[in-house]
Amino acid sequence: MFDSALSEIQDINLSYLLLAQRLLKDDYATALFRLKLDESMAGVLASLTAKQLTKLARSNQLLFRLNIEDANQLEQVTANKRAEGLEHIHAALLMSSVSPCVN
Repeated sequence: MFDSALSEIQDINLSYLLLAQRLLKDDYATALFRLKLDESMAGVLASLTAKQLTKLARSNQLLFRLNIEDANQLEQVTANKRAEGLEHIHAALLMSSVSPCVN
């Protein structure tokens, strides 16, 4: 079971990294906003080779994190009956108000 979970984490990591690179290439400013990246991180991520991406994806940890940090926000997005059909808009508004992670 652990091997299966690890393989799935690595697949998700690679998918995320490839998507991030594509978003940065297609629309840099929007990608910065959607991925919650600063310009220096975005520059490094965009410049990674396929070999570097694959090596990075092999981590046993997820390389991205959920932008909704408050359980109440998650419940509002998923359980609000008044906003049926508008969940994607509500989620986008909530996530855009979350500040990027600064380490």
